[in-house]
Amino acid sequence: MSKVAKKLKTVVKKTVEKVNHGNFLETYIPAGLAAAGPPLGPQLGQKNVNIAAFCKEFNERTKEFKEGVPLPCRVTVNSDRSFDLVIHHPPVSYFLKQAAGIQRAAMDPYNQVAGMVTLKHVYEIAKIKQQDPPSMFLSLETICKQIIGSARSCGIKVVPKLDAKEYEQFLKDRKIAVEEELKELQAKKEARMLRTG
Repeated sequence: MSKVAKKLKTVVKKTVEKVNHGNFLETYIPAGLAAAGPPLGPQLGQKNVNIAAFCKEFNERTKEFKEGVPLPCRVTVNSDRSFDLVIHHPPVSYFLKQAAGIQRAAMDPYNQVAGMVTLKHVYEIAKIKQQDPPSMFLSLETICKQIIGSARSCGIKVVPKLDAKEYEQFLKDRKIAVEEELKELQAKKEARMLRTG
């Protein structure tokens, strides 16, 4: 190897540096189900966080939530490998689907109605979400407007009052419609697989 090639090789080695992934991580973690496996383990490993300690603290702090509820988390990693964990309440879409009694939102939210919630539901969700740090200084009215916008994008209709019997019939009809949509999607997917195969 020539002298020039050796110098070039050493210059290239010096320019390669360790990638700094930053000290902040935003992710959704299911309540009570933090584990060292993917996807959480590798994300924390890149930040040099003690994964076992993180999982233990997270599961301890989320034991009052229903297991499996997605929780938005903000993790700030300190230089001594310690961390600050901020756990928010579940996302608005989760609360809206729970209040409407549905499993999934509408596939075409502006032309379909997946479910309905009352203004009282919106108000109760807003009171819960007002406790989160990003919404702490927003007025309840502003949070309610944001929730109504989220409901619209999920295909959930906000109504002043809701009749239980009519809504029960609506949900039964909706369940049948969703099953038909899923069958159509599965048929399209299989047809696409046959074309590419």
